[in-house]
Amino acid sequence: MKTKNLLIITELFLPTKGGSAVWFDEVYRRLGGKNIHILTADVQGSREYDANHPNTVHRVNLQRVWWLKPESLGMYAKLFFKAVHICLFNKVDAIHAGRVLPEGLVAWLIGKLFRRPVVIYAHGEEITTWRQPAKFKVMRFAYKHADKVIANSDFTKNELLKLGVDEAIIKPISPGVDIERFRPGLPFDDLHKTINLNKGQKLILSVGRLSRRKGFDHVIKALPFLLDAGLDVQYALIGIGEDRDYLIDLAKNNNVLDRVHLLGHVEMDDLPRWYNACDVFVMPNREIQGDTEGFGMVFLEAAACGKPAICGNAGGTGSAIIDRVTGLRVEGESIETIKQALQELLSDANLTGQLAINAKERARQYYSWEYVARLTSKQVL
Repeated sequence: MKTKNLLIITELFLPTKGGSAVWFDEVYRRLGGKNIHILTADVQGSREYDANHPNTVHRVNLQRVWWLKPESLGMYAKLFFKAVHICLFNKVDAIHAGRVLPEGLVAWLIGKLFRRPVVIYAHGEEITTWRQPAKFKVMRFAYKHADKVIANSDFTKNELLKLGVDEAIIKPISPGVDIERFRPGLPFDDLHKTINLNKGQKLILSVGRLSRRKGFDHVIKALPFLLDAGLDVQYALIGIGEDRDYLIDLAKNNNVLDRVHLLGHVEMDDLPRWYNACDVFVMPNREIQGDTEGFGMVFLEAAACGKPAICGNAGGTGSAIIDRVTGLRVEGESIETIKQALQELLSDANLTGQLAINAKERARQYYSWEYVARLTSKQVL
């Protein structure tokens, strides 16, 4: 792979939790060593995390200040001046921004100042949700004036084209998965015991932020129909978020509280085991007021563990799941179609087994972090 001296500007980077933070960490540690400079947020645990990191990590306090208008103004200033300092004292060939705002605009300014090319990552949901006139205008400007834009899915690429971004600069690169960490064959009997899953019962699993667009509420609403159809199921949900109390109340109202397990955060080593522990993975996402799923890294994690998945057909999930090849895509607004998809996978072992094989092979061949890093090197370096 090519080795270049890069400056990566991103608020999201490990140990901050989240798919984008994992993405940037996994790719850039493979693209170089100390010649790659990561400018990111100072968060709890960062000093210990950075101590053995192969890249050079620069941390700044990016907490928003309520009395500033806009509150993010301080973030722009801190990122800009620190980026200038890095470029003055280190060789930098190109600048990459983890998001379009604030990082992309800062990257564009630094690129102009030091005459360096700029690459901006596009995730999809920012394009469909940022509709304040001023913010939308600045976002569009930054994307159109980048030298290259990385689109995480075909959906995101199409949204960029709607903004007027030149197709020639758009590079489709999806995030990946750690195929050594997420793999079949991991032990999980102890996890079944923690939720009192009995022999013969089926386990449905979801992983993600507890927000409405993820569709976890519709899975809970589908559970009584599955039980009436004779499927003895339990539902485990990993994640935190604003919908926790709503989901608990929903489970109570549907008389399935004893079958719904909100696990919050789980230990890092336990997450792949939970994928192994389930019979089917589901995140039937839907669009809510423009907010949608740009890709869905959790689908790759499930696939790498040899599990078929059900997703909604909104947003960029079509790049993560091939319908009826590696999983099922359904109308996320419809509880009926979610119920039918779950019933089909939980009842048809042959279909489930074939989808699982296809999903695992696709994940290992096209979505390992090594593959994503090579593709990034080829497309944007």
